Amino acid sequence: MNVHASLLGLYQPQDGWLFRLGTGWKYLLLLAVTLPALFWWQWWLTLGSIALVLALLRSSGIPVTRALNVGSMLWILLAVLVGYQLLTFRFEQAITSPGNVLLAVLASRLLTLTTSTPDLLDALTVGLRPLRWVRVDPNQVALAVAIMVRSIPYLMGSLADAREAARARGREGSVVGLLIPAIVGAVAYAQTTGEALHARGLVERSADSADAGSRVRVRR
Repeated sequence: MNVHASLLGLYQPQDGWLFRLGTGWKYLLLLAVTLPALFWWQWWLTLGSIALVLALLRSSGIPVTRALNVGSMLWILLAVLVGYQLLTFRFEQAITSPGNVLLAVLASRLLTLTTSTPDLLDALTVGLRPLRWVRVDPNQVALAVAIMVRSIPYLMGSLADAREAARARGREGSVVGLLIPAIVGAVAYAQTTGEALHARGLVERSADSADAGSRVRVRR
């Protein structure tokens, strides 16, 4: 199911400078190119930031066509956002609202297209270690992010598959025919993920840690 990987993209090793850059520096680069546009919401800043991200990816050997291959569902969402803003005569926000969404997705591809998933999660775990003093478990956060990274493209792919199946049956305009298969697939995926976590003892360890923490607090 190719659409599952279309949103965040697939990592394919190359020789570009982004591939050689440390993962921590890539996280900082992601923040540097996205936060200004998200804070100030100026149309020229949004367009400039998108152009900068595309240029950074292109300079590392990733074509613009591949960078923009984020899946049809996202482009439909962006088109809806543009249409709504135009209908309400908010012309500048017709650029900034969908543009910032696209910017966030493209900036995330600075990481996902140039770094393997284990390296991304390892860097995230290291970066979160200072938060242990506020009872944040870096390993659990990294696990949650890993599940999210896999789940979002999968769910988008399920919707695309349901739409293709409905079209094949001549029920393309049926909302029920579109949503029910997608919901069933999402529930099945959640159950499979939960069973995998239980099989590896990850859920039990989290619960045991929480119980142990509770007992320690009671004793105190």
